[in-house]
Amino acid sequence: MAKLKLQGKDLRKIGYPEDKVIGIAIDVMQKNYKHSTSEEALELLSNILANPEEYINDAVLNKIADCLVEKPESENEIALKPTQESYAAFGPENIEIGATNQMDIAVRLPVAIAGALMPDAHLGYGLPIGGVLATENAIIPYGVGVDIGCRMCLSIFDMPAAYVADNKASLIRLLNEKTLFGSGAAFRDPSEHKVLDRQEFHDIALLRNLQQKAKRQLGTSGSGNHFVEFGIVEIKEADKDLNVPAGEYIALLSHSGSRGLGATIANHYTKVAMNMCKLPKEAKHLAWLNLDTQEGMEYWLAMNLAGDYASACHHTIHKKIAGYFKTQPLAMVENHHNFAWKEILNGKEVIVHRKGATPANQGELGIIPGSMASPGFVVKGKGSVSAINSAAHGAGRKMSRTQAKNTLNHKMLQDLLDQKGVTLVGGGIDEAPQAYKDIQGVMNAQSDLVDIIATFHPKVVKMDAN
Repeated sequence: MAKLKLQGKDLRKIGYPEDKVIGIAIDVMQKNYKHSTSEEALELLSNILANPEEYINDAVLNKIADCLVEKPESENEIALKPTQESYAAFGPENIEIGATNQMDIAVRLPVAIAGALMPDAHLGYGLPIGGVLATENAIIPYGVGVDIGCRMCLSIFDMPAAYVADNKASLIRLLNEKTLFGSGAAFRDPSEHKVLDRQEFHDIALLRNLQQKAKRQLGTSGSGNHFVEFGIVEIKEADKDLNVPAGEYIALLSHSGSRGLGATIANHYTKVAMNMCKLPKEAKHLAWLNLDTQEGMEYWLAMNLAGDYASACHHTIHKKIAGYFKTQPLAMVENHHNFAWKEILNGKEVIVHRKGATPANQGELGIIPGSMASPGFVVKGKGSVSAINSAAHGAGRKMSRTQAKNTLNHKMLQDLLDQKGVTLVGGGIDEAPQAYKDIQGVMNAQSDLVDIIATFHPKVVKMDAN
């Protein structure tokens, strides 16, 4: 039998912190469990991570457990709850253990009221992607995420579906002319929008030097999984809230967030929170700000500004496209999926963090995309309390970006795009559809959370050329 081989990335994927415990754990396992399979070893390591106290007296595993047992760094460190709140996980068989471990820690925060894990969940920083957490009078910057207000926006136009195939070249040119992609992308001749005149740019010190950058980046998109794409929306049965007759239409779908503005806000206030709220190392990225403090209210106002700015970016893109078509959309559907809201849960006001999760309150419309070669869906929320009125925000990754680059190739990507009739402008192997979970499986796992009222089929996709 081959000897056990483990790498640091294997342990990081299941939620181990980036410190000396990784080296110690690999050494202990390879010396003492050398005939175990990697799956068996990682399952044991996952159990130790979840409950290190149970292994502290083990003659072999105590070296690992000792590194993981919470040791107060100072008298001011805030302890986690000794036992976790129970929470619902949807489609748990397809959720990686690292995301579950992160959620287990999040619901042990003293301010945590309830949690939920969506079927597209995977490992993130602090709160997992696809994690939903309700807190009492507390906002967690990394519970919102770095790309504050990352959102979807769909415009449905009263134009026949055949327009896409008949005008593909002009649609590609339109996307290239009207959009910009990349982390530093900015327009030389920026658009105007009322969000740029908001008082927060003057009242909050951090934002005063960000106003001009925000203006130049208005209407741009980031890198990674951000996109603007043309496709066909299929509506089999008219819905009173969508208010579009049954049929097939050309549609524009965009996915991006608050650009450099949001990233600066997130990074700054995360550091502020971590200085004010000392947590055990496994929970340090979940540091919160109380909303009755100046810092907490500043972040809350800045977060909401970033969310409105993200919305303005989408509206700017869609307005430019509608101007080319010389028509207004029949309907526009949009939603954040990296944000926090004040909501009522079980009769109590809470702050609901949705990091990579779609709001799905009763009757609320939203968009859940698949990948560049799989369908997305316009959905209506069912208001599931166990899901904290939430749903998935997409298919969710099953491969990291590095795994995708090491496993897939351009021919595999192009063959699938050709098979699905999709034209890609830009994009990279790390965003290949094969790196994502099956969107149909994700939707099946949340049939109690949302109803599907329309299906979007991507056809011409523009992404950053990474």
